[in-house]
Amino acid sequence: MITLPLETAAHPEQLRRVVIEPLSRVEGHGKVTLLLDEDGHVQQARLHIVEFRAFEKFIQGRPYWEVPVMVQRLCGICPVSHHLAACKALDQVVGATTLTPTAEKIRRLMHYGQILQSHALHFFHLSSPDLLFGFGSDLARRNIVGVAAAYPDVARQGVLLRRYGQEVIRHTAGKRIHGTGSVPGGVNKSLTAAERDELQKDIYQMIAWSRDAVRLVRQLFEQDLETCRSFGTFAARTLSLVRADGAMDLYHGGLRAKHADGGTIFDHVDYGHYWEQISEEVKAWSYMKFPYLRALGHEDGWYRVGPLTRVTRCDFIPTPLADRERREFMAFDDGRAAQSTLGFHWARMIEMLHAAEAIKDLLHDGDLLGTDLMAGGKRQARGVGVIEAPRGTLIHHYRVDESDQVVRANLIVSTTHNNHAMNIAIREVARKYLDGRTLTEGLLNHIEVAVRAFDPCLSCATHAVGRMPLSVQLLEADGSVADALVRG
Repeated sequence: MITLPLETAAHPEQLRRVVIEPLSRVEGHGKVTLLLDEDGHVQQARLHIVEFRAFEKFIQGRPYWEVPVMVQRLCGICPVSHHLAACKALDQVVGATTLTPTAEKIRRLMHYGQILQSHALHFFHLSSPDLLFGFGSDLARRNIVGVAAAYPDVARQGVLLRRYGQEVIRHTAGKRIHGTGSVPGGVNKSLTAAERDELQKDIYQMIAWSRDAVRLVRQLFEQDLETCRSFGTFAARTLSLVRADGAMDLYHGGLRAKHADGGTIFDHVDYGHYWEQISEEVKAWSYMKFPYLRALGHEDGWYRVGPLTRVTRCDFIPTPLADRERREFMAFDDGRAAQSTLGFHWARMIEMLHAAEAIKDLLHDGDLLGTDLMAGGKRQARGVGVIEAPRGTLIHHYRVDESDQVVRANLIVSTTHNNHAMNIAIREVARKYLDGRTLTEGLLNHIEVAVRAFDPCLSCATHAVGRMPLSVQLLEADGSVADALVRG
């Protein structure tokens, strides 16, 4: 059995404290604290989310039809995910248990455009500087500008892949960011033939560049196999959606949870009663909650979500090129890559390829041009919508009263599911790379690399150039400064 608890130091006032604040090249603001003993060994490592946004409270009292647009403001990077999860929940409120073919396919196209653009942004803009130049490389070079100078083709492909995904979103949602295309019960627009033809022109190039991205990550693994095996790696339980036949499905499915060894905890569970399987607890040192599987309890029930889980825990990917890459990923290095924290990046690019293939298939489906856009049925008071957002499983849960006002809302976002796992990755990296060493920016960046692997959306504001201000102090037990580092 794996536990890997989050340590609580017995006498924290007697330990030295390292604070990394804020984290850079992630979406949002957070900090990491490390407590070290007299010998410089890490006794505690924690990721703190220092923002309080209260979306679940100020949604209350609003008409339910406003919610799909409101909740997008959680995020400027993945607004489509919140938009669709909210609509899926409110479909149930308006009784639309089955959408029209046009509505479902327009939503799926919108969602795959979101997956494509978000994965491209994270890999090329936020993570590739670490992977291409090295975790401790020169800070002045370790950013997207440095990538553009040293690897212009890679940077250009990243920019154009993201732009294409945003164009898919614009045509389906009305605009690239915070669109309004999906509504409770369906969608408010389909594609025109001209819009479809415009997107068809470039999709095969997007597929080719996505395949190149998968090859690039594989090459990076081959160049430094030992680091890729061991960096922040630990065994974890997993949670994701899967289709009825076990295939990856990023838009809909049943909940599947697995033990670290692959054994089944539960499978194909109806997410409409997710609370029977998942509960949440709070801790005094973070505004982010800690979900856990009820059957295992709050100490042992933590788990991991996201691309690495989805790619390794589905039975197959329902597009041929991505499924072939999945099989090669699973076999690489006797399966070690599929268990490593840095394997998130490889899995993310496989998903980007899958999204491009899925977009291509949808663009050849005549239902995208249909005019039957809305469904309805018997009104209900409660709705739950679950979708696989770029960063992992996303849950929206609403209760609506007879006056059409939201009276309860609960959101469990992807990064929240990964909260415990990110803390453990930080601890493992800190113990390996920081124990007993003098602080340098490059060593501290190792901690940030561990966090970035999960592609966390802390509140969805990012400095992609990687020059966020950073002030770190290492304090002795008496409060005196033993070492300090300042940038920006």
